[in-house]
Amino acid sequence: MNQLTTKTRRLPAEWEHQDGVLLAWPHPATDWNPILSQIEPVFASIIAAISRFERVILIVPAEDSARERLAAADTDLDLVTFVVIPTNDTWARDFGPVTIYEDNRPLHLDFGFNGWGGKFAADLDNLINCSLKDKGILKGRMLSLPLLLEGGSIESDGNGTLLTTSQCLLNCNRNSGLNREQVEQKLAAELGIDRFLWLEHGYLAGDDTDAHIDTLARLCPEDTILYVACHDSQDEHFQELSAMRGELEKFRTREGNPYRLLPLPLPAQCFGLEGERIPVTYANFLIINGAVLVPTYNDPQDDIALAAVREAFPGREIIGINCLPAVLQHGSLHCLTMQLPKGTLS
Repeated sequence: MNQLTTKTRRLPAEWEHQDGVLLAWPHPATDWNPILSQIEPVFASIIAAISRFERVILIVPAEDSARERLAAADTDLDLVTFVVIPTNDTWARDFGPVTIYEDNRPLHLDFGFNGWGGKFAADLDNLINCSLKDKGILKGRMLSLPLLLEGGSIESDGNGTLLTTSQCLLNCNRNSGLNREQVEQKLAAELGIDRFLWLEHGYLAGDDTDAHIDTLARLCPEDTILYVACHDSQDEHFQELSAMRGELEKFRTREGNPYRLLPLPLPAQCFGLEGERIPVTYANFLIINGAVLVPTYNDPQDDIALAAVREAFPGREIIGINCLPAVLQHGSLHCLTMQLPKGTLS
């Protein structure tokens, strides 16, 4: 007789040990084309910083397209693996694999990606994870799923708690027809989640993602949450971000205690290539082995933000990366990267 066995799944926290970080290099066929000369140095700075601590898997349109730029940025090229795969764009956080542990072994979940609700083309990006597996980059099993889910829309504490926003996960442009209970059931099954913290508020002008959590509030070690705060009552963000803070104050840890809340300032208004206000946030930081890379914007608030992240991550090096060119395409540092947990890489 066959016995039904239950496998234990766990979505690790970003601050757990990693094998590397995935990025995709910008090229003329991406939306970066008008500002390639501005964005390439940003990518080079991010990759150079990561290579001080761990490996980089870099998707490129051609083998040597990024090598010279990276060498000039003092990147440890021995820790960069170049992988030639066609891409629509460069937002690895949202098309990259969501890696969980199933019975302590890595399992890469290949969720569907539809360009943030059909806003942008994603036919090439939606094939990247399977290409990485086929090329032998990823170790372990890969499971492709019909559920639409972007990595920037979820935050994990590594212990079964998920922080997310209803505006994104319950949006009809992602998984039409699924209600909150059904989404929870699916994520509980696929990610091993048993506690959901839903934010109903939170807004950044110009956001294409429908309120990705990684632009608003981030889970950190020791039951800490770094979150975006707005203190200017005349700013269009004031009401929504104030309501979001109220929600965060009501959240409780698994032990029933309030979270330690650390505010991140809101940078000065920035405007895009067509004069639109664009989403600028310090919450879009990347945690790597031994360090945290924090987006900066040539703004007086940069030092305050770096200090807040340093308070949340004592013992890690805090590295500011000028990401002002990145926000011209309405994203930032975390959006461009996807961590690959321990045991992921061949």
